[in-house]
Amino acid sequence: MLKVGINAYGTIGKRVADAVSKQSDMVVAGVVKAHPNYMSQVASKRFKLFVPDKSYLKSFQDAGIKVEGTLDELIEEADIIVDATPEGEGEKYKAIYEKANKKAIFQGGEEHELTGLSFNAYANYEEAWGRDYVRVVSCNTTALIRTIYPLTSFGKIKVRANLVRRATDPDDYTKGPINSIVPDLKIPSHHGPDVASVIKGLDIETMAVKVPTTLMHLHFVNVQLPREVGKDEIMEKWKGLRRIAFVSGKDGVKSTSQIMDVARETGRERSDLYEIMLWKDSVSSKGGELFYYQAVHQESDVVPENIDAIRSMFQLKDKESSIRETDRTLKIGDLVYGR
Repeated sequence: MLKVGINAYGTIGKRVADAVSKQSDMVVAGVVKAHPNYMSQVASKRFKLFVPDKSYLKSFQDAGIKVEGTLDELIEEADIIVDATPEGEGEKYKAIYEKANKKAIFQGGEEHELTGLSFNAYANYEEAWGRDYVRVVSCNTTALIRTIYPLTSFGKIKVRANLVRRATDPDDYTKGPINSIVPDLKIPSHHGPDVASVIKGLDIETMAVKVPTTLMHLHFVNVQLPREVGKDEIMEKWKGLRRIAFVSGKDGVKSTSQIMDVARETGRERSDLYEIMLWKDSVSSKGGELFYYQAVHQESDVVPENIDAIRSMFQLKDKESSIRETDRTLKIGDLVYGR
């Protein structure tokens, strides 16, 4: 049983911890929290709780929250650390993990150069085999890779994707545009180069805007194929992958809020949608060009990638076996509606 430590029990960290606890070949060694808030109280009831360093101990003691020790002690106990700390913190913590000679996984808020390997289970599972440090790409990048990678089997493709991004996560009341749409003036947005760091040689450009919503991201994607490919042939490529699910405007699912209602009504924990939700009635293929819309639950779609990355780094299972086990334990592909 691999012992997995989670550094930062936030939006991603808490979901990775839950996912790890559902696996038969790994266990949560502990989680790190920096503030003695309601989430720390919840975490302490479920997992062994640690703090970044000794300077945090008193505040937790004053709040009556039991702490097992510090991050250094968790690192010593764990076989690998999943680093879910805020964007830009990874470089600092990587030095700590390296000193302790421990493997680590970082999230998409960090730069590709931090690990030299950006990961997606469908596209490059084998490249993480035995590696010490891996970066799981961001929620948007994960979504783009999931639906684009299968299309590379048709030959060389060109992708132009536009991203409508949620402003912030639902529990974050401190930031986000209000009554405003904020363009990312850097073109391409970071998502295009990130996708290309996983799908080598892909011609992709991306543009993004932030809008005042917290539920999901939405992408509209144009793919230029090397030949004319029918919609049915394209759908067959996607239907073979459990981490892509389908919704339809004809069924009344015409918005991200309704997609999240699908998650609630189908009994998903936290209303999480690990799958990328693709509107099947938006898929249009003609003259060698493909167009489609997809929605991304930014809080959860990267979670299965973290689990698969752990297995690859420790050479526990081959690609198909790991994906199958992760999907089974997280009930990916089991939506009552969506296939």
